[in-house]
Amino acid sequence: MKKIIIACTLMAAACAQAKTPAVTPVESLAINDKNYFAMQGLNVTVFSDIYPDGHQTGVTIIQHGSRVAANGDLRLEVSPGQWSPVPTGGEQVVNKEQRSITQTMSYPDPTKDKKGFNPINYPDLKFSYKVNVTALQGNQFKVSVDLEKPLPAEWIGKIGFNLELFPGELFGKAFLMDQQSGIFPRQANGPIENIGGEFIATPLATGNKLVVAPDDDKRRIVIENTTKDSGAGKLELWDGRANHNNGWYIVRTSIPANATKNAIEWIVTPNVVKGWQYEPALQVSQIGYSTKQPKKLVIEQDATDLKVDEINIYQLTESGKKLVRKGKPQTWGNFLRYNYLTYDFSDIQTPGSYVISYRDKSTSSFKINDDVFDRHVWQPTLEYFLPMQMCHMRINEKYRVWHGLDHMDDAIMAPVNLNHYDGYVSGPSTLTKYKPGDRVPGLDVGNWHDAGDFDMRIESTMGTVWLLAEMVEEFGLNYDATSIDQKTKIVEIHQPDGKNDALQQIEHGLLSVLGGYKALGRLYRGIIDVDLRQYVLLGDASVQTDNLPYDPKLAKGQVKNDKSGNPDDRWVFTEDNPNREINAAAGLASAARALKTYNPQMSKDALAAAVDIYQKSFARATKIDEKAFVIAELYLSTKDKKYLADLMPLKDQIIAKIDEAGWPLGRIMADIEDKNFVAAINDAVDKHQQLVRDRAVKESPYGVPYKPNIWGAGWNIQEFGVKQYFFHKSWPQYTTTDAYFSALNFVLGVHPGVNTQSFASGVGANSATVAYGNNRADWSYIPGGVISGTALIRPDLPELKIWPFFWQQTEYVMGGGETNYMFLVLAVNAENKKR
Repeated sequence: MKKIIIACTLMAAACAQAKTPAVTPVESLAINDKNYFAMQGLNVTVFSDIYPDGHQTGVTIIQHGSRVAANGDLRLEVSPGQWSPVPTGGEQVVNKEQRSITQTMSYPDPTKDKKGFNPINYPDLKFSYKVNVTALQGNQFKVSVDLEKPLPAEWIGKIGFNLELFPGELFGKAFLMDQQSGIFPRQANGPIENIGGEFIATPLATGNKLVVAPDDDKRRIVIENTTKDSGAGKLELWDGRANHNNGWYIVRTSIPANATKNAIEWIVTPNVVKGWQYEPALQVSQIGYSTKQPKKLVIEQDATDLKVDEINIYQLTESGKKLVRKGKPQTWGNFLRYNYLTYDFSDIQTPGSYVISYRDKSTSSFKINDDVFDRHVWQPTLEYFLPMQMCHMRINEKYRVWHGLDHMDDAIMAPVNLNHYDGYVSGPSTLTKYKPGDRVPGLDVGNWHDAGDFDMRIESTMGTVWLLAEMVEEFGLNYDATSIDQKTKIVEIHQPDGKNDALQQIEHGLLSVLGGYKALGRLYRGIIDVDLRQYVLLGDASVQTDNLPYDPKLAKGQVKNDKSGNPDDRWVFTEDNPNREINAAAGLASAARALKTYNPQMSKDALAAAVDIYQKSFARATKIDEKAFVIAELYLSTKDKKYLADLMPLKDQIIAKIDEAGWPLGRIMADIEDKNFVAAINDAVDKHQQLVRDRAVKESPYGVPYKPNIWGAGWNIQEFGVKQYFFHKSWPQYTTTDAYFSALNFVLGVHPGVNTQSFASGVGANSATVAYGNNRADWSYIPGGVISGTALIRPDLPELKIWPFFWQQTEYVMGGGETNYMFLVLAVNAENKKR
């Protein structure tokens, strides 16, 4: 449940991003030039994706433009979870003439077996196998599994071929299994049975032929078990949500004893509606535009749909819709799997509310007015989301309690030589005077819960602090809608206290970071729970621990131990990571400027810590972007020219990474006396911005780079937009405002896929109101939280499901996800006010 970038170990299939002619409709499954099975209305990919723990890999069915089934593969459990064993991929053989794809797989995955970012504990079991997918007649295909050798006897009945069905499109729909029938339940229901030590719901049905959604022509799939081995298991339909809240429905057949060739064989027939075409998606900002702001409609059509029809732009009046413009969109070309059109309506500047229609589709209403960003846009992030994420506080909103007072037992020193299950790694030393298990003072205050879970990472904390500080400095951010009382540890949403909420949030972040720094003599890596059962908590942060500092010497009667007999107090980790340390130092230096008047003592402490970290870590750091960042921030806060002197030898490294290392330097270029250095950096920025403009035109119709790996690209695009703001501010002769305007529009609805929601929850006419936060079990949202957004299902399907358990699409995070968004809104608004 954490941001993790995974290298592609199977097919390295890139997004098709060239302006190519539309695809001719295919009436029978065949392997296309992207190496997956395709026909009009149906695609079957075979291990094109690489993320089984995120329900993205294996045999995948995309039916009428929607991914309805995935993770078709051998699994060691009936209903696997996020930390269940997953296989690793080997060779893939694509035979277009025989219309077959074969993928070699094996257990265990040595890169994940008790190691890596999310380590998995594998059993003592090694075997390899092949998954074969062959197109048959029309829309039918066969899936078979060949084992290298028979399974050990003790694993018979435990290992099977699973195909997961996405629940969100099946709730309330029917299923048929032989002579049985039923409906897909909205929630997992019993009876419950114990299978292999895990409690899961009894199968919904068992038989030889399953019909999924016979009542829906666009979702009907027939799966028939044709395995010839008499000992093979039947088809079983399970509800994987009974033991994992984020589970899917599962179709499964167990591997029989002594089986090798054709150990599993299914015939799968997804229904295809004849003549189906992807319906146009109309993409505009769900908020709207300033009067003089560039405005562009993007139309996403089926790749076979070359027809260009008129669009109608209506202004909304008391009498209804009033037509103000008819126009013909321009053909942009093919991107991903679609054909794109665009229409520029920047010249419409009359204030009001509008909708745009194309064929029988219409956009949500949007506003054109110079006050479009003055309310309801960035404000929910500061009013709701940041308070809701605050740790060590009780968060009230009138009659509602978002969460109770939490984690007042923070924190004890983490064990050494530990690879935690969520990316925290400790070495042979704690790097401090504290021993493992010692209580570290000063950590039961401040900070924010990092994401849909409850840990606190230094980069997330300081990323949030830096962006808030920059918004105060760049745009004069001063907004008071919240009462924050550090003495009583109570936050009251929508109850002003006469203080700038942004400064109070900066203070809240630094209370934790500086408290840890003073106690440890260094930055902490982060603070996280000690037990996986704590980690997967859905709900109120106050129940993750008992809020009582654990001390084995205390009198009996204190509730202090979890089920494993260990204290439930969270661990604090340290690390020797100079790159991360100087990044945090840059944020501390920026915060020192923002807090100079509001909290002078904290300002001095922050700057002193930044200087100290710089002196200890700068020379050992290797990342040039972090070095340029910290030098710029420390110089701005101190005006000490020794930092400029440290910058001069880095010229060649900066130029080589100008996209990452150049943007922080613009604000200090006027104080650099070395004209050769200045000229070289200016030239590098000029060349870089030429590339940015070229990419914006050629790579996608959205004006931003869109190359997501596993996670939705929204956060990366926002970060790109913020950097472009600083490039433009410092080098307006080379840099336009287009990139950061487009980045904001992308977040607000101008992005690929049929789901055109604003990624900012509660912002705009249509937004992500089912999201992955601490509230995810409730199918709800936190206003102002910003999801990562539309993901790429490899190789070419943009996807944003209505589903609260997709961390890779709908999770909220700290450290940029929300504050980069706020920054972009303020930046665009400030530029609009100049026009």
